[in-house]
Amino acid sequence: MRTVLESRGVTKRYIGGDGVPLEVLRGVDLRVASGEMLAIIGESGSGKSTLLHILGGLDRPTSGEVLLSDRALADRSEDELAAVRTRGVGFVFQFHHLLREFSALENVSLPLRIAGRPPDEAESRARVLLERVGLGTRLHHRPAELSGGEQQRTAVARALAAEPGVVLADE
Repeated sequence: MRTVLESRGVTKRYIGGDGVPLEVLRGVDLRVASGEMLAIIGESGSGKSTLLHILGGLDRPTSGEVLLSDRALADRSEDELAAVRTRGVGFVFQFHHLLREFSALENVSLPLRIAGRPPDEAESRARVLLERVGLGTRLHHRPAELSGGEQQRTAVARALAAEPGVVLADE
């Protein structure tokens, strides 16, 4: 199987308020093949979200490298990284990050519109995905009108909208 995501020796350090370095990740190696699912488990504060942000190109490691489809993220320009985050990686964040003034349909279609898809195509794809996650009757509801589970399913549909090669889900 083809490797779609890989990390090699990923380390992340922050400088604490007291000036002392805090090592959150130390030498993380992983390889994810196409079609494979991987769960990263650990205690609260153990670096899971930090790792996901690094794997998805939202943050950079202190050392080590991340490869997406056999190409290092560090070798990509800021524009290329933006394209990776828009088209290559789907994110489901711990706190959904749905736009509260937009409906579920608009929240799911927006990333496609940003990626340049025509409005009717973006809406059609969003509608199909929302129906697949059981929200076909809630398309025009805003996040405040959706339960927590419905908001999460909207976020999942949004993550899948651009048909990314990798989906990273935090909790």
